[in-house]
Amino acid sequence: MGVPVWGYYPAVPTRFVLTLSCPDRPGIVAAVASTLANLGANILESQQFDDPRTGRFFMRVLVEPVAGETIEQADLHGAVAAVGKRFDMDFQLRRADAPYRTILMVSKFGHCLNDLLFRWRNGGINMDVAAVVSNHPDLEPLVASYGVAYYHIPVTPDTKAEAESRLLSLVDELDVDLVVLARYMQILSDELTARMSGRIINIHHSFLPSFKGAKPYHQAYERGVKLVGATAHYVTADLDEGPIIEQDAIRVDHRMTPEDLVRAGEECEERVLAHALRWHCESRVLLAGDRTVVFS
Repeated sequence: MGVPVWGYYPAVPTRFVLTLSCPDRPGIVAAVASTLANLGANILESQQFDDPRTGRFFMRVLVEPVAGETIEQADLHGAVAAVGKRFDMDFQLRRADAPYRTILMVSKFGHCLNDLLFRWRNGGINMDVAAVVSNHPDLEPLVASYGVAYYHIPVTPDTKAEAESRLLSLVDELDVDLVVLARYMQILSDELTARMSGRIINIHHSFLPSFKGAKPYHQAYERGVKLVGATAHYVTADLDEGPIIEQDAIRVDHRMTPEDLVRAGEECEERVLAHALRWHCESRVLLAGDRTVVFS
């Protein structure tokens, strides 16, 4: 019997996530599987969806080399590109452990920001927080406690274009994959959302009926709502109508004060945004026009 070596852990093989979409037709799964097998890749997870609404096929595959072998990402990408050409595929290949470089944006409500920073610091989300951007200085002490750079970029009607230009500069300078609006209370321009299509996630309170403007939870209290909820979605030019990633709701009742509704709503927002961000950063969300396919 071998003697255990304390502190020794076997090397973990490099894993890759392949996501793809293409017009649906026979033979896609077989072609992908045989291509991966020929490279010595072992499929650990495989999920697929045929969308009858659009006639497109969606797939997510997690692979690693067979025991004792290695796979170079460039070789894997080249082999997938070859089969992808046959099927007119849009695909993305990432190392499974490669964190998504992320900018978190916030105004004055810090509950979602604090939750995401805590989850990131504890390894709960596969992201690397490159910076926090805010149109107010209020939350800089919180962000500093996590050792993250804080950029205060004020926004007024006269400076909106300049502020967005600064944000895009940071996206380029910091090599950012994703921007998260963690209760950022500014409307982004059509130009910005188009340039970063599929790369901006927003969290939005959602009720039946919907309440817009200031103090939505107080409006909900006045109407006697029975549910408060939240929606995480990709940002488009249609404001809060982008493709939905995750939603949830909490039942409330007449005994709750406006402050109780605010707390319940904030907890729901935190949970929904965290789920959406984790799935995005595990390459589990594929855009399907105005909808999403989520391999959760």
